[in-house]
Amino acid sequence: MGIGGGIFLIVVGAILAFAVSDGIGGVDLTMVGYICMAAGLIALVVALIMNRQRTNTTHTEYVERHDDRRIHGREGTL
Repeated sequence: MGIGGGIFLIVVGAILAFAVSDGIGGVDLTMVGYICMAAGLIALVVALIMNRQRTNTTHTEYVERHDDRRIHGREGTL
């Protein structure tokens, strides 16, 4: 989901929880807003932890070289 998705859920949840006064039959929009804000906060924390782990990784590159050149001169010597 990422950082942007978490922020989006927090914003939508805050709008539903604090700014919407209308209701839908059988649905408490304030509770839906709180649930969205909680899910957004969890997504934001997980995204930040994942990004932190990505920056701490190290990469080691091994280069394998094969030198098949032969020295010109006597036969059978390298």
